[in-house]
Amino acid sequence: MICYARVFEALDGAPLRDTLTLAGRDIPRFTGEFWTARQRQACALHEISYRACFKPQLPRYFIERLTRPSAELRSRPGDVVYDPFSGRGTTAIEAALLGRRVIANDVNPLSAILTAPRLRLPERAAIAERLSRIPPSLRRAEIDLSMFFHPDTEREIVGLREYLAARRQAGEEDDVDAWIRMVATNRLTGHSRGFFSVYTLPPNQATSPERQRRINARLNQRPEYRDTRAIILRKTASLMRGLTEAQRANLRAAGESALLLTCDARCTCAIPDASVQLTVTSPPFLDVVQYAEDNWLRCWFNGIAADEVAQRVTLARTLEAWEAVMRAVFVELYRVTRPGGWVAFEVGEVRGGRVCLDEHVAPLGEAAGFACVAILINRQRFTKTANIWGIANNARGTNTNRIVVFRKE
Repeated sequence: MICYARVFEALDGAPLRDTLTLAGRDIPRFTGEFWTARQRQACALHEISYRACFKPQLPRYFIERLTRPSAELRSRPGDVVYDPFSGRGTTAIEAALLGRRVIANDVNPLSAILTAPRLRLPERAAIAERLSRIPPSLRRAEIDLSMFFHPDTEREIVGLREYLAARRQAGEEDDVDAWIRMVATNRLTGHSRGFFSVYTLPPNQATSPERQRRINARLNQRPEYRDTRAIILRKTASLMRGLTEAQRANLRAAGESALLLTCDARCTCAIPDASVQLTVTSPPFLDVVQYAEDNWLRCWFNGIAADEVAQRVTLARTLEAWEAVMRAVFVELYRVTRPGGWVAFEVGEVRGGRVCLDEHVAPLGEAAGFACVAILINRQRFTKTANIWGIANNARGTNTNRIVVFRKE
């Protein structure tokens, strides 16, 4: 068994919380604040809202310790970092910033829409010029969105949607178009003037039209005009702030070789055998998050059938069903992981804290052939979103990261 102290030198004396007995041996389980407060602030490029995403400091912690960039490998490209449930692309973007090659997969096509443009940054002047050439539509949306948007704002959104759809259909969508699509998708609804909509839920969750009507009535509000072009340019400046030339070069290099998939994580045949050095991921947690429902408006803007996405997203209702899916995922991860490679599998507590998923994940990984090295439990301060949902302690798992670490011998 690998000694955890040689692998995670930055544990800094974190106390041994307990052990998990597995197949007659004890897996060490440590608790501490391994990232977030004690590490530098994350790059602004990560500031894309998406429900149930982890902080970029989490993948950074493992990428820095378990992989090497191209600069350390002489003529060989940097190690490959993979996320089979990539969401907004946190693992992929962080790996790219650190000079690694990236593979990202998610059954929801929104994931690639949110990830790919940040690997191929266009010039801000080109974005402004392109936006100036996209006129508002002469008509409003085919569905009623009046509870979210001022009529003029809605026509601008529909104009963007029609332009982007036409460019994609003609095979002419370029990096500038993709960036505009990504930022507009991210700015559709939110709770400040930095979004296209009237005040609504936080931007990582789109409420239903009927619920928005109730919000409007309760707050006695009507959608005001929002300048979509100005909002996209402000968000663009925010996302690109502070990027160094080295980071831009790393992003470009990663973007040239990046593999972005829209597959079931149990069957990713496009990934070669034994090609991945590190996987950092967080799978869907049982039925805690309704991914497709949260993203219905984003799906509409991008011409994606939300119902079809909902059927593909893993939303197991029982622990047994969830384990069956994850068992197959680990078999596939074992195939794509190179000898000496790693998997950092982030889960939490569900069912009101009664079920600690790390205790169920560890045997699944070992059954696939991995060696379970350690479990890290990261405690962190509560977020605004967690407080909105009434989570006032770590018992619910939203602010407790449980990372089960595996190695392929």
